[in-house]
Amino acid sequence: MSFTSVHPQLPLGLEPGELFNFDTFVEGDNTLVTAVLRQCALGVGETQVYIWSEGALGKTHLLQACGHLAARHQRTVCYLTATQIQQNSIEIFDGLEQLQLVCLDELDCWLNSPAWQEALFDLINRLRERGSSLVMASSYSPDASGIQLADLRSRLSWGPVFQLKTLSDQDKVLALRARARQSGLELAENVVDYLLRRYPRDLADQFRRLEILDKAAMSMQRSVTIPLIKTVFPEN
Repeated sequence: MSFTSVHPQLPLGLEPGELFNFDTFVEGDNTLVTAVLRQCALGVGETQVYIWSEGALGKTHLLQACGHLAARHQRTVCYLTATQIQQNSIEIFDGLEQLQLVCLDELDCWLNSPAWQEALFDLINRLRERGSSLVMASSYSPDASGIQLADLRSRLSWGPVFQLKTLSDQDKVLALRARARQSGLELAENVVDYLLRRYPRDLADQFRRLEILDKAAMSMQRSVTIPLIKTVFPEN
């Protein structure tokens, strides 16, 4: 999948993997959020959406899903992580208003200086003037973000602000299996049940363990089974 660049040094595009789309996102009680984001990605409905939550509830997944959906409908789009933003100067935002969709991830990691706050403030204004769409994600709500620029806090709420809701235990099973499939793994029911019973049930911890298990399984040329889990994470 290709993306249109308007800046010769701008890292445009999405992380690899078409699996980060709306079809592979486990919604739980977040159906309204995904419905609004789908419309925004297609250029209808809301032109600005802000989502926030604790870690591992799917913020990055949803931003990439917006980007992939927009690109499939021939809309120009960019998705920027905190790392990409921090490795550049504020000029990285120059010209982004020429795109039809901009997705900015991990605001809490980089929106911590007056220069970046002013840059985002100006970008929001330019995108609004051009009728372009903007989706943002953070670990904090606009009011709790600690942003000193009051006008920016106000603009972050120009569109709907959603807090992603935590998943039920049943939905966590679906999310864990979906994440495993993104790595080419198929987890048996007893394996998923073991992971959720024996280790912290928050998805951030579960996803980290799954990544470690995936590497171990590849190294040992084994499937992810309960014996493998006990080998990688021995119990005291």
